[in-house]
Amino acid sequence: MTKIQTGGCQCGAIRFRVSGPLKDASICHCRMCQKAFGAYYAPLVSVRQTDFQWTRGARKIFRSSNVVSRGFCGDCGTPLTYEAPDGMAIAAGAFDDPAAFAPTMQFGTEGKIAFVDHLHELPGHPTEEDLEQAPFLSDIVSHQHPDHDTAEWPEKGTQP
Repeated sequence: MTKIQTGGCQCGAIRFRVSGPLKDASICHCRMCQKAFGAYYAPLVSVRQTDFQWTRGARKIFRSSNVVSRGFCGDCGTPLTYEAPDGMAIAAGAFDDPAAFAPTMQFGTEGKIAFVDHLHELPGHPTEEDLEQAPFLSDIVSHQHPDHDTAEWPEKGTQP
């Protein structure tokens, strides 16, 4: 039985579904990926040789070079795709279960920021631990799409 993976953007305007082997998870450190993700690197999962479908909405496209396009949600800005002549990759964090895609390789290491190798050494704290310094955290009501498919979004009566 083929495992089906789903995902989408933060606001739920765009959703996707993938069936087939998802075995090429990577991170890219190149400057273009850093800018596209607004992060130190881009975690990506190749969807080559899978059955991939957009199930809700349509991504906007930015052509970041003469050979690469980047897909993103035009409503909330979530980075979604890296599209090149050899296929498409989906942002790992856009999957409903991003933990299923541990990276197995790195690309663009010429752009790698040195401290990335030491992030795991930093102290870590759960969000709730910061309530004294940021009391607004106790009143957060998420408007983020849940990590599963929904018939419609936003669901009736769930958003202002």
